Amino acid sequence: MLVASKWDDLERWMENQRLPRGFELLREPDWVERYVRKMMTKALPEAAGAVIGGGSADFSETRHFVHVKLKLPEGFDKDRLRLFVREDRLRLEGLPGDKTETIKLPKLVKPRVCKTLLKDGVLQVKLRKRPANRTYHEAFIRW
Repeated sequence: MLVASKWDDLERWMENQRLPRGFELLREPDWVERYVRKMMTKALPEAAGAVIGGGSADFSETRHFVHVKLKLPEGFDKDRLRLFVREDRLRLEGLPGDKTETIKLPKLVKPRVCKTLLKDGVLQVKLRKRPANRTYHEAFIRW
């Protein structure tokens, strides 16, 4: 019980601290994730989660869409290729050697709203961003 009390005290103290100028970004979890991903990509591209058979996933965004371009490895069979979409990831199956690749998306998307095009060994995927829902919904309290 004593440890929990000290932890609560520490949390309250941290909330009241002013961060040095420029450190406000540390309060945004997206910034930390982007920074780590960027550093991992530079240091170990294959560990960054965006590499497929020597190629890479390129992301671009517009206001409403996330665009992904995936350079597919040599020797893939377009008839075996399958793409699965989750709100935060893409999973590509049917790659040479029965490999499966998972790519983490930079923003949450609507999985059912997806357009794809395979052209010249590059799979292009257009995904609708999931809007940030900032409205409150009432949760009924049972008692």
